[in-house]
Amino acid sequence: MSQTVDRALRILPLLAEGPANLEQVAARLGVHKSTALRLLRTLHEHGMVYRQQDQRYRLGTRLFALAQQAAENLDVREIAHPHLAALNERCGHTVHLAVYEDGEVLYIDKVESRYPVRMYSRIGKPVAITVAAVAKLLLADLPEPERRAVAERLDYPAYTARSTPNAAAYLKELATVREQGWATDFGGHEESINCVGAPVRGTDGRAVAACSISAPNVVVGADELLELLPLLRRTADAISAEYSGTTPPPIRK
Repeated sequence: MSQTVDRALRILPLLAEGPANLEQVAARLGVHKSTALRLLRTLHEHGMVYRQQDQRYRLGTRLFALAQQAAENLDVREIAHPHLAALNERCGHTVHLAVYEDGEVLYIDKVESRYPVRMYSRIGKPVAITVAAVAKLLLADLPEPERRAVAERLDYPAYTARSTPNAAAYLKELATVREQGWATDFGGHEESINCVGAPVRGTDGRAVAACSISAPNVVVGADELLELLPLLRRTADAISAEYSGTTPPPIRK
């Protein structure tokens, strides 16, 4: 029975490459055409594959419906929290998880540092969208027209001398973030707080959330915080892999 299931499951990624006829499926599986036909018929009965008029098979709509349902039921916070807690245990600093919703970037999880100094941030509270590392990551991942439209309608408060001054500067920074795959906030919101962030990605490669490590200057400087970037990115990749059901990619240098 396990061999039958294995063969049936191997058909799905084959058809994901494009429609295939019975002979092609049998050849790829290394089985007789009668065996391949039996598997295809079973998958067809369950809506997983569809036989076209030209007698080739393609993926069925039931498979896409199941994938959509599964995606809608995923809770990125629930998946991410054990990874964030482990990251906090290793580095000792405050760890955040944020998402982009309805034009705002919101914290949806937080693990406090082990030090007496505490961050002002709260779960459910919007972040300073023009300076926060998590906000830069999430906005940088938007399609270019939407990214530009969002940047141009934002206000740009001068929280500190390092705050982003205007839309042009913000778009330039977002382009850099998009290219390098990580972001920082070194005193842009509060002079004494540094932050580095990395994206959590879904099956389509788009950022579904962003996580970050934050710490005050009195605990760790910006250069020291950057040394934790590989650890942070491995954590983000692990969350992404569990969220999308894939193998985590190797850490990017």
